[in-house]
Amino acid sequence: MSDIREPESPIHPHQHKLVRSLGLLDVVMIGIAGMIGGSIFVLTGPAIGLAGSSVILAFILNAIITLFTAMGYAELGSAMPEAGGGYLWVREGLRRPNAFISGWMAWLAHIIAGSLYAVGFGSFFISLLQMTNILPIESLFGIIPLDKLTAVAVIAVFTVINIKGASETGRVGTLITVVQLVAISSIIIAGLWALSSHPNEWQYNFSDFLPMGFAGLVAAMGLTFIAFEGYEIIVQTGEEVKNPKRNIPRAIFISLALVVIIYCLIAFVSIGAIFPDMPSWQFIGLHGELGIMKATELFMPYGAFIVLAGGLVSTLAALNATTFSSARVAFAMGRHYNLPHKLSAIHPKFKTPYVSVIISCIIMGTMAYALPLEDIAHASGVIFLLLFTQVNLAVISIRRMYGEKLDYGYKTPFFPYVPLIGIVLMVSLAVYLLITAPLSWAITVLWVLVGFFIYRIFTFKTEIEHYSPTITSEGNLVRKDFRILLPYTPENPDRLIQYAIKVAKEKDGEINILRTIRVPPQTPLSAGIAFTDSARKTFDPLEDLLNKENVIWHYFVRISHDATEAVLTTISEQKIDLMIIDYETMRSNKKLQTLLTCDVLAIIAHSEDYIILERQNQTDAIGGLTKEDDKRNMVVLYDDGDNSDEILKVTTWFANNERVHLKVVAINRRNVNNKRDIINHKKTKDSIKDENTDNKIASIFNKRREYFIQAGVELNEIQVSENVEKNGSQFAKLILESIMIHNPDIVITESTIGKYSIFTDSKFAHLLLYQLNCPVIVVRDSTMPLVSFVTHLMLKITGKLGPAHLLSLMRHNVK
Repeated sequence: MSDIREPESPIHPHQHKLVRSLGLLDVVMIGIAGMIGGSIFVLTGPAIGLAGSSVILAFILNAIITLFTAMGYAELGSAMPEAGGGYLWVREGLRRPNAFISGWMAWLAHIIAGSLYAVGFGSFFISLLQMTNILPIESLFGIIPLDKLTAVAVIAVFTVINIKGASETGRVGTLITVVQLVAISSIIIAGLWALSSHPNEWQYNFSDFLPMGFAGLVAAMGLTFIAFEGYEIIVQTGEEVKNPKRNIPRAIFISLALVVIIYCLIAFVSIGAIFPDMPSWQFIGLHGELGIMKATELFMPYGAFIVLAGGLVSTLAALNATTFSSARVAFAMGRHYNLPHKLSAIHPKFKTPYVSVIISCIIMGTMAYALPLEDIAHASGVIFLLLFTQVNLAVISIRRMYGEKLDYGYKTPFFPYVPLIGIVLMVSLAVYLLITAPLSWAITVLWVLVGFFIYRIFTFKTEIEHYSPTITSEGNLVRKDFRILLPYTPENPDRLIQYAIKVAKEKDGEINILRTIRVPPQTPLSAGIAFTDSARKTFDPLEDLLNKENVIWHYFVRISHDATEAVLTTISEQKIDLMIIDYETMRSNKKLQTLLTCDVLAIIAHSEDYIILERQNQTDAIGGLTKEDDKRNMVVLYDDGDNSDEILKVTTWFANNERVHLKVVAINRRNVNNKRDIINHKKTKDSIKDENTDNKIASIFNKRREYFIQAGVELNEIQVSENVEKNGSQFAKLILESIMIHNPDIVITESTIGKYSIFTDSKFAHLLLYQLNCPVIVVRDSTMPLVSFVTHLMLKITGKLGPAHLLSLMRHNVK
């Protein structure tokens, strides 16, 4: 067995740790501050202008939409409570370079948000001073805008506060948020009092619930949705909150519920408590961002002043939250060597990531003063939507990888449907922004491209040097375009080498052999260097064999805390096309299954494999021809599924041998029962659909039959009914019997048969694979596992023509 063992849980050795000093109240206040910000006064007015009184429904729908993603954040925030939040989970659950790109995007989005809040505070503050005639000028020396100068100054203040300690940040944030909530509550109470003074009139303001129609409702939702995404800020406290398993999920749901109620109440009183000469929603909408302030003036003494003061405090609270969160993203990226490691430095006295705070705030202040934030602000919305999409994908993959190995304080119900719905909703909103604000997408794409360039030039190399450094490498100077990776198996080092040699000769490729020295998590990697010489000597027998076969080879020795990480690193660094690995190693390592970026041949090997893999002809003494009795039966199990193209390629590699008699066992799902029903009953709309579906499937099988016949291959079809396929045991036994009829000497199969995975459905795999007394090659291409997972899920839901067959139908139609 290989030494590529799956880690019990995510491995993060030798990390700088922060201090847990924040309580539930602190984290709830951080979430409320991030979600309310200045948006409650600035965005609510324009949203009312778009949707009228239905803006309340827009807020509720936005809360429901965001709840699907919030549940994923609550789950992972309770199980993996570390600084970095979404970036950390994407790193654990998705392939490279998703982690760097997500962190790179999140860092920018938090900084942009902080810059906007700082500029908003500067504008509110200078406007307040000018309203009271305290400050008659708008610029210093006629060239330095006072609002921009104020923005930079307030960023500097919160830089100091955030460096002083998380508890100080939490206390200041809580105090500011309480003042903010007092101001908002006073407006709500005054509005409700005004409503009670006009008991027979205020209902009229809500009589036209959808004045701008459904389009107006959707537009209001798009405008205000991003205001409800403060849970990304909450999870950044994961490493500094007490009892995160309990407090992070609670903080997310409490803050989200309170914020939705507050938004709805502000909209309700603003519309219902005023009685202008026009519909109240129209009056508010005409004043745009000042709409709430103008409405408050009509039902509350000093209403404009209170809104202005509330806006001041709200932007301060949001600035404090985004300063905290942006620094934690940079800290986490520095800790994992995705940014300069210095960013993970912790202050010796205050125990805060002071370098990341300073750098983040310098960038924030520069943007606040020098850049046209209005033009790039929409990009933060797109960035967060893309980040939330990645997190929803990570929720699925992490649950599949680690299962119950993680200690969850909250688990998303109706898994995996909830994160799948979250993905669809986030992508839909991102597409909506592409239509309504295309510049936001242009800025986002540009930023991602810059990040990807930095990743390839700097970050990837630095990350490798820290997590899985190569301590020795040998091999031919020549490199081939097609590259095979063979993880070294100490128990039987030459068991899979014959397969690699066969493929390398067929593809004119090279073989890369990886030996990983696995070091315990709490031991420095440098301890593994002592085993370099012994690791190198174990390769000598393989070197002799490869030289004898005249195959280009390279040999690598890496040290790592996680052998799976070493494999993934080698695949990325060496640009591997195909990995040949022991089946049991692949089956038992869900992390490897999820994060792999190359094609795979997972093999159940036998010591007699070389008899089949040898290419030399065995001839008789008389005619010089291959004896029919010496031919070996190669049986290919073909299902026209996700890996159908790949299995045909692999078959050509191994069937290019005079000693191989190739037979194909294909699964046929033509639904005979449905056809009988169609004949015996009047054709309904549904029955016609079923008939069309069967005809399309029949067309696929006819074309496939013609393809195999033209190739001179013996084709054998298994007739499979829907009921049999639903029963995994019956389905596996039927396939097994159909294969055993041909006395197989070697079997090649796709990694997914119908809705069953050879790697994850252990009962199905055991009934099928281990009853075969011959080598088995399981083929999987590099398609994202989650794409295949969604495909199988849809197949279960529809119960008819699954996406795999639809894709196959598309391929045939194109041809």
